[in-house]
Amino acid sequence: MQRVYDFLRRHPTLVDSFWAVCLVVMTAGWLITVDAPSDNNPNAPETDVEKTIALAVGVGFALVVALRRRHPERMLLVAGALGLAQVVLDSAPGPANFAMLVVIFTVAAGDVPWASRLALVGAAVAPAINQVRWESGSGSVPQQVVEFAFLTVPFLLAWVLGDSLRTRRAYYAQLEERAARLERERETQSRIAVAAERARIARELHDVVAHNVSVMVVQADGAAYVLDSAPQQAKEALTTISGTGRQALAEMRRLLGVLRTGDPGAGGEYVPQPGVEQLAELVEQVRGAGLTVAFEVAGSPRELPSSIELAAYRIVQEALTNTRKHGGPEAGATVRLTYADGELEVLVEDDGRGSLPELYEEGGADGQGHGLIGMRERVGMTGGELDAGPRPGGGFRVRAVLPLKTAA
Repeated sequence: MQRVYDFLRRHPTLVDSFWAVCLVVMTAGWLITVDAPSDNNPNAPETDVEKTIALAVGVGFALVVALRRRHPERMLLVAGALGLAQVVLDSAPGPANFAMLVVIFTVAAGDVPWASRLALVGAAVAPAINQVRWESGSGSVPQQVVEFAFLTVPFLLAWVLGDSLRTRRAYYAQLEERAARLERERETQSRIAVAAERARIARELHDVVAHNVSVMVVQADGAAYVLDSAPQQAKEALTTISGTGRQALAEMRRLLGVLRTGDPGAGGEYVPQPGVEQLAELVEQVRGAGLTVAFEVAGSPRELPSSIELAAYRIVQEALTNTRKHGGPEAGATVRLTYADGELEVLVEDDGRGSLPELYEEGGADGQGHGLIGMRERVGMTGGELDAGPRPGGGFRVRAVLPLKTAA
């Protein structure tokens, strides 16, 4: 049964053609049963010519029903022409005139404004023309008013039902379009959120891996160099490597814990995100790796938003890592934190050889320079400013200004 229903929905003209045939059969039966005018139907066709004209008009209205959904505007004009032909030829309305109601409903349900307005005019005028052209023979005014209302109401009701259907379809189409637009916006927001989260995790992974691994490499090289001549110093280097590795693992567990949402038991022990209070430990760690670092704090330290603290820590961490990688063996660095009104200034300077221009100008040539990219992203997320480049007297300089708008 469902297949039959789906087939009929896909072929509406076939359904309309069936009703058109039924309309022709009804018209033919009406002409056969009507022998002469009567009191109930004083305008019924009497002669063969009148019946032939009535049959031809009935066939025309049947065609209107059959093609009403394929060519609704044209069929409305055809129905109007057939109605005028009835008036001119004095062919009284019969069962076939029901097609007028059908085509008025169809056009009113469509999206062509002029056709809908024309159908409304026809629905209001056709009953009046019928009342004037073919009088019922009753002289009672109340009865004629009732007959006129009886004819007018179905025509107007057909137009109202069609227009209501058009309005409901437009409303549903608007809802579907809005739902589709919201779905597209939701997908776009999801893609943006995924990209932002990937960038954030990439920054964290780079900062954790690049810094800690570079410290471990330096310590391992030093331990290998002094292994025979200074075993105690080599032992201390290995201890530093072990501690740095554990710290890196702890931060890696924290990042993995962020990814494993919905599995609170996985990931082991997490550590809090580092902040400015851990900068002293970071400086000591870097000093232990052989880099001379001076650490200064200016202004009055106060509580900072977690995003600002993490950004400041990662900027110093990356800057010192770059100094160790590009500054040379004799390089030294200075780290200065300045608490000002409404902002935190982070300044890291070194007196080493500096960095290649393509790394800090383009930020990522040949897969390098991602640390500076991460710095810019972190500073941009806080609404601050970053200035990174060579110093006039040699070495490299990183200066970040982080606004404290959300500070407590």
